Amino acid sequence: MIGLIGAMSVEVENLIEVMSEVRIECMSGISYHIGKIRGVDCVVAQCGVGKVAAAVCAQTMILRYQPKALINVGVAGGIGENIHIGDIVISRGLVQHDMDTSALGDEKGLISGLNLVTIPASAKLVNQVASTAAGIYGDGVHVGIIATGDQFICEAQKLKRLAVEFDASACEMEGGSIAQVCWINKVDFVVIRAISDNADEDACVDFAIFAVTSAHKITELITKLLPTLS
Repeated sequence: MIGLIGAMSVEVENLIEVMSEVRIECMSGISYHIGKIRGVDCVVAQCGVGKVAAAVCAQTMILRYQPKALINVGVAGGIGENIHIGDIVISRGLVQHDMDTSALGDEKGLISGLNLVTIPASAKLVNQVASTAAGIYGDGVHVGIIATGDQFICEAQKLKRLAVEFDASACEMEGGSIAQVCWINKVDFVVIRAISDNADEDACVDFAIFAVTSAHKITELITKLLPTLS
């Protein structure tokens, strides 16, 4: 069983459409679609936006369905000159940029209890995703740090700060909490983010225009990836 989580309907609706033998279970207000994608057992869920919603979904999915791996898919704002709209960023690791106990002497982003700032994704999954993505995105495949926080970033100064403080390649609102849940449950994970905007002052406009295209392209990647994971 492979778990697939997206925050918005546009990020999961195509995956659900290509599933076969589908049944649905609802828990804590979240619908879990259980079935097969290209013969691979999967569970797909739309968690909702933000870290708490994502964590609830991931923990429930792990307890109920025991996936051997969990993949978070969706869109994100790109960070850096080489990250362009339409590219894809695969998580080498996740940080939570809004986690800050530095007033107590901690490193910014340190997650209490884990003693980590960056939660590393499964190297095996990262390599498999990158290899599959190369045939779809060409030179637009990037492996890097993805920064998560309960904020839609649309200011250039905040963007620069994430680049300096965390060496981030993308920013979004769910992946870091899903990473934390997977880490404490010892479940392999990877976060895949299609770039829909550059997280600057034009982010709201770009997001509206490119989110659908960016999210739908991930479906092609996932359908090609899943048979390599079984």
